[in-house]
Amino acid sequence: MKLRRVRTENGLQTQGLRDGQWSAHSEAVAGKVFSDQWQLDVADEHLRKSESLLPFNPASFRDFMLFEQHNIDASRGLVRRFHPTQYRLAAAVERLSGRSFPLFKPKPLFYQQPIYYMGNHLTFVPSGTPICAPAYSSALDYELEIGFVLAEPLYCATPQQAGAAIGAFVLLNDFSARDIQRAEMASGFGPQKSKHFASSMSATAVTADEILPRIDNLTGSVRINGNTVATVSSAGMRWSLGEVLAHASRSEHLFPGELFGTGTLPGGSGMETGNWLEPGDVFTLTLDDIGEVEHVITS
Repeated sequence: MKLRRVRTENGLQTQGLRDGQWSAHSEAVAGKVFSDQWQLDVADEHLRKSESLLPFNPASFRDFMLFEQHNIDASRGLVRRFHPTQYRLAAAVERLSGRSFPLFKPKPLFYQQPIYYMGNHLTFVPSGTPICAPAYSSALDYELEIGFVLAEPLYCATPQQAGAAIGAFVLLNDFSARDIQRAEMASGFGPQKSKHFASSMSATAVTADEILPRIDNLTGSVRINGNTVATVSSAGMRWSLGEVLAHASRSEHLFPGELFGTGTLPGGSGMETGNWLEPGDVFTLTLDDIGEVEHVITS
């Protein structure tokens, strides 16, 4: 079932789509972590800038990297923009060998366990919110991902138990300041100011029963100023979502309302395709039957 939240005279209401009509839905999309007043204040702030609301307020945010091809193409794109001499050398090696340049591939840990970073769950904004690049960056990028939220607690779960605890899916967009990201990653501490300034998600969520059976066959698109610049597919995840959550729950309590991302679907970022965001751009990300996000880039 497709779900959304709306502002009413009495507060926030979750609605479900049935037979083409939205009506009140009694089951929560995710666990209740924040007070009703806090969520209402956040919703009113979002409505001052957008006509839509987040389908839920995430209690935390872990973003995985599950697609090897995204890592290869994004690494190549980063070097192409910021280190052109190195890029020409790497491109020559790739042409001669017929293989991806070794340093573009993920680090060995990627192949041994699911890897992720902790993001800022309090800077999520809904679709329609105008976005400005942070003052310290001149390389704003988007990342089209699948987001999934827990409906049940987990601790030392099996992959089967973990997969059954997923409540709903959203389209997730992880904004990135790419010119800041590389230095932060090289610090050994992972992304910081390059990621934490903003993320967004679709105004709609879809219950897990409709998405999990076809999680490896979702498709989506990226449009900039009305032109489709990329199409994406969820095929090729290194780890299943059950394995991802089982790993995160190893000797660690996970709670309803915690949000997770698959990492960027191959082709779902500007760094991969060379389609960087500039002031005045309108970009739209879509994902099969789940939803979309659209933002105007301001200066």
